[in-house]
Amino acid sequence: MLRMLWKNPAWQMFVIALATAAMGELKVTPFNEAGFRIALGSITFLFLLLLSKSLSYVRIGILTGLVVLLFRVLEEQMFRTGVPIEASILRHFPASFFYIVYGVLMSLIKHRLENFYPLRVGLLVTSIDFISNSTELLIRKLLAYPTAFMTSEWIFLLALAVVRSFFVIGLYSTLILRELRLVHAEQRKRMEQMLTIGAGLYGEAFHLKKSIEATEDIMANSYKLYQTLKASDLKEEGNQALRIAQEIHEVKKDSQRILAGLMKLFDKEIGVDLRVAEIVEHAIRANEKYGEMLGKEVVFRRDMEADFPTVHEIPLLTLLNNLLVNAVEAIEGKGVVTVRVFRVYDETVFQVTDSGHGIPREVREMIFEPGFTTKFDELGVASTGIGLSNVRDIVNDFGGTIKVEAGPRGKGSAFEVRLPTEVIRLEE
Repeated sequence: MLRMLWKNPAWQMFVIALATAAMGELKVTPFNEAGFRIALGSITFLFLLLLSKSLSYVRIGILTGLVVLLFRVLEEQMFRTGVPIEASILRHFPASFFYIVYGVLMSLIKHRLENFYPLRVGLLVTSIDFISNSTELLIRKLLAYPTAFMTSEWIFLLALAVVRSFFVIGLYSTLILRELRLVHAEQRKRMEQMLTIGAGLYGEAFHLKKSIEATEDIMANSYKLYQTLKASDLKEEGNQALRIAQEIHEVKKDSQRILAGLMKLFDKEIGVDLRVAEIVEHAIRANEKYGEMLGKEVVFRRDMEADFPTVHEIPLLTLLNNLLVNAVEAIEGKGVVTVRVFRVYDETVFQVTDSGHGIPREVREMIFEPGFTTKFDELGVASTGIGLSNVRDIVNDFGGTIKVEAGPRGKGSAFEVRLPTEVIRLEE
């Protein structure tokens, strides 16, 4: 019920008017003119206006002026005996003009609030506050006894307008900044999720590509078998081999359609051109969590001697993720993983070094072959052994090279990937 009422613009305007009137009772009286008060009402009014850009500022100003008048008259009638109601109305009537004029003038600059520039808006609001306050004070002087404004009054009104206007603008700017930070954090979280999903799909696309190549070989062999059986006058067996070749051909076509769909996802990547340093940070954050999940204390270090924008964030992230996963898994208990990016002539070099158990020299040339693995679980079951194979295929697609050596001082492993800079770099 309350939520439905709050969605009603009329109720929103009434709440603004009532809150302004209530806060207006916290006040000081700087001048001798009876009833002229400086209160938190004007500060509350401006702040709520900035938060309610969808409402009519003119209507809010008129409604607030009437509510403030009614609120002050009722208060005086309840707590001060012997004051005629006509005198109360006359005393507080000028205050209504402050909010009416304020609302009308704020409606004139409402379009400028869409592109919020604190200094510019602050100066405009200061002018509106000064004009509205001057209008109220002028009406009070005319109702009491016509006198000219004193210079000190002008200065005070201007100083007051500056202080409370910029106080509200500062408070509102802080609120906007906080919201922007929350939005940025949410966007970064979603981007990381998209990158993680994209990197996983990119790896699966490489698996599928290998499967298609294997399917082509099986299909070709099946057809050769059909021809051999047919030449040997084994028609029934030959027809079976032919049907197998045809079925494999259908599987190949389905796989090609799936692969084409997957690859379309990476034509424009995620629609945001990231820098290499950002991709490295995404990969490190993901693998810090992976290390924690494995119960390991892994310290990640980065050395970014080269950084530039790229449109190939998904392949690069897939590459780095695979290398970092292997580095984390190679560490027992505690260790250090270092990621270094630098330039050598026309190539960009990615180095991933770990302090793990290392890779024996005799198997270093085989670790990039599909199915080869040195990792087994607690039951002795081997892992799939396709991560580094994917890395090699990605590197080959970019026309680069990859090698693995022992880490510093013969401890751990050091993977080095060299990619042509002009291929992966987006010119700024």
